[in-house]
Amino acid sequence: MSTFSIITITYNASQWLERTILSVLSQSYPNIEYIIIDGASTDGTVDIIKQYESGIAYWVSEPDKGLYDAMNKGLQKATGDYVWFLNAGDTIYTSDTIQRIVTAMSRRKRVPDIIYGETAIIDAAGKSLGMRRLKAPRRLTWKSFRKGMLVCHQSFISKRAIAPLYNTDYRLVADFDWCIRCLKGAEVIYNTHLILSNFLEEGMSSVQRKASLKERYEVMCKYYGTLPTMLMHGWFAVRFYFAKWFKGRV
Repeated sequence: MSTFSIITITYNASQWLERTILSVLSQSYPNIEYIIIDGASTDGTVDIIKQYESGIAYWVSEPDKGLYDAMNKGLQKATGDYVWFLNAGDTIYTSDTIQRIVTAMSRRKRVPDIIYGETAIIDAAGKSLGMRRLKAPRRLTWKSFRKGMLVCHQSFISKRAIAPLYNTDYRLVADFDWCIRCLKGAEVIYNTHLILSNFLEEGMSSVQRKASLKERYEVMCKYYGTLPTMLMHGWFAVRFYFAKWFKGRV
């Protein structure tokens, strides 16, 4: 039976962490290695971790060099067959989600390298905001991400053997780059057709959003070429304009 290493990165997340921990510990599937990497929180986050440490395979609270440095720490501690990142506030969709994944996998001829699915969105109170705007494609390859991050990072599970470390040169989109590199190294990619996670929508400042889009553009140019990326972004702009125009006409 496959073991899933679930990794949660935290920093001053006492408001949300408990529901993430409970969603992992309540899974009906037994082979889970839960890892929490905390960035030296001062708000009570560590007290919550200690409360549930009997169900946590490894945890640490220490300074880091940012989100992706912490994620690399988690990857380096993981020993499971698959790695799955859930940040504080995110949750696994239902208590039998992993069991459903494993049951479906057992009917397949080949063990998948990448497992993916859909994502629901929740607010800070855990209330549903509906489904993620971008729906996961029926078939996913590394080329799919030239249209953007079509699969949410929290619903993207990689075999640990093919998962590289995150490129910490990227401050905001190393997860986008990481997913592409995982897909490039994958032979079997499995669409579960299930909702795998609830993603906490915290929002992003306009400054962060612009920086994120700039970084993502650089990643796309690296993998897909500058001209194709420019043309694709031209299409994004046209699509955005017509969507706003149509909305204003309704």
